[in-house]
Amino acid sequence: MNTDHRSGCPINLSLEVFGDRWSLIILRDMIFGGRRHFRELLNGSIEGIASNILADRLKRLMELGMLTKADDPSHKQKAIYSLTEMAISLVPILAHLGAWGRVWLPVTEELSIRAELLEKGGPPMWEQFMDDLRHEHLGAPGRASGPTVRAILQAGYEAVVARKALGAVRDPA
Repeated sequence: MNTDHRSGCPINLSLEVFGDRWSLIILRDMIFGGRRHFRELLNGSIEGIASNILADRLKRLMELGMLTKADDPSHKQKAIYSLTEMAISLVPILAHLGAWGRVWLPVTEELSIRAELLEKGGPPMWEQFMDDLRHEHLGAPGRASGPTVRAILQAGYEAVVARKALGAVRDPA
């Protein structure tokens, strides 16, 4: 008889990995924001993670095999974190999570535009995004030309922010 109370259910086991919001936020910031250093992850998120929580979650994500850590060749005192294939394969899940949140939760336009673009781009865009991440994090061959999916998503975000700023200038309330 198994005395371990853990369920073999894939949803339960996945929630044991991602049930903590900080792990998903770190992965989100690495995938969508291109953040790869501790300070970038600490200061780059609007959610405001504490440094001890960030250190703990990075350690856990490395233990789970979702991240690797290496010395940054551009700065001797910095480490650079990289996504593994295990983490990169979350892109479709994050796309679905963002699409669901856009429909059911009170999101802002500027913070949901990436989810909208990923939803509209569908599996072909997700595959290209994963290929871009493999190139960036795993050294896999990249595409010959054209903007990365992250650059396309960022351009969408910047367009919404610019349009909203222009609207605020035209119609000061």
